[in-house]
Amino acid sequence: MVRGKIQMRRIENATNRQVTFSKRRNGLLKKAYELSVLCDAEVAVIIFSQRGKLYEFSSNDMQKTIQRYHKHAREVQINNYEVEQYMQQLKLESANMAKKIELLEDSQRKLLGHGVSSCSIEELQEIDGQLERSLRSIRARKAQLYKEQIGQLKEKERLLLEENAKLCEKPSSVQEKVAATDCSQGSLQNSEVETELFIGLPEIRC
Repeated sequence: MVRGKIQMRRIENATNRQVTFSKRRNGLLKKAYELSVLCDAEVAVIIFSQRGKLYEFSSNDMQKTIQRYHKHAREVQINNYEVEQYMQQLKLESANMAKKIELLEDSQRKLLGHGVSSCSIEELQEIDGQLERSLRSIRARKAQLYKEQIGQLKEKERLLLEENAKLCEKPSSVQEKVAATDCSQGSLQNSEVETELFIGLPEIRC
C-alpha cells in the first residue's frame, strides 16, 4: 500500500504533532549520524522542541563545530562584502567611462561641424583652438615625413653615384689588360722569328 503524500503544514492536533515530532526528530538524528559515519563529515544538529527542550547531535565537539561555523560565516560575510565593494567600484568606473565616452563623442561631432549651432562663443573659440593645434601637429608631422623622404633619396643618390664611378673605372682597367695582352703576343711573335734563324756552318755553294 502506497503511503499518501503529507501536506507540509502545521499539525493542529497536539498529540499527533508530538508523535510526529518524536518520529521525525529521531529519524533526523539517525540520518545525521549515518552521514557523519559514511561520509566522514563533521555534522552537528540542534533541535528545540515547541516546549523549548533541547535535542542535539554532533559527530565532533559541539562547541568546536559551532566555532568553526561562526568562523566560516564571518569569512563568507567578509568575502561577500569585498565582492560587493568591488562590484560597486566597477559600476562607478563603468559610469565614469561612459560619461567620458559621451563627452568625447560630443566633442568629435562638434569638431566635424555638427551641432555647433547650439554652442556658445566660448565653446566655438575652444573648438577653433583645438583645430588650430591639430593643424599645427599635422603640418609638423608632414614636414618630418618629407624630411625623412628627402634624406632617403639623397642617400640613394649617393649610392648610385658611387656605383657609377666604379663602373666608369672598369673600362680603363680593361683597356690596360688588352694592351698588356697585345704586348705579350708581340713578344712571342718576335721570339718565334728569332728561333727560325739557322745556326751552324755556312752553306757551301759550288
